[in-house]
Amino acid sequence: MSMRTPMASVLGLGTAKDGTADWWGQRVSAVALILLGLWFAVSIANLDNLEHASAVGFIAKPLNTVLLSLFCVTLAYHSCLGVQVVVEDYVHEPWIKVTSLMASRFAHVFVAIVSVYAILKIGLGA
Repeated sequence: MSMRTPMASVLGLGTAKDGTADWWGQRVSAVALILLGLWFAVSIANLDNLEHASAVGFIAKPLNTVLLSLFCVTLAYHSCLGVQVVVEDYVHEPWIKVTSLMASRFAHVFVAIVSVYAILKIGLGA
């Protein structure tokens, strides 16, 4: 016995079957952010001082450059997924929803690119 209406069976309507990828992406990125966030907090707490030269010296270390870049990219990805869920759930006007999702995606990609560029510029000593 099926719980679907006859019309839904004919039209093939039902679950979209594509939400699990975003759900898993958000969970995996959350775990990565916990680990990277703990690394970042401990690293900043262990700095001698919070002056510009000390921060540049911290970022210039190769391991810190890579981990900080991963942290920024993962943070942007996780934030993008979260904002997408909020927009999809609470924005009801179709054109506002599409515009908001596009603006959010562009903003998150822009922030990720700019942050990685800045980190690499310091890390590579350019």
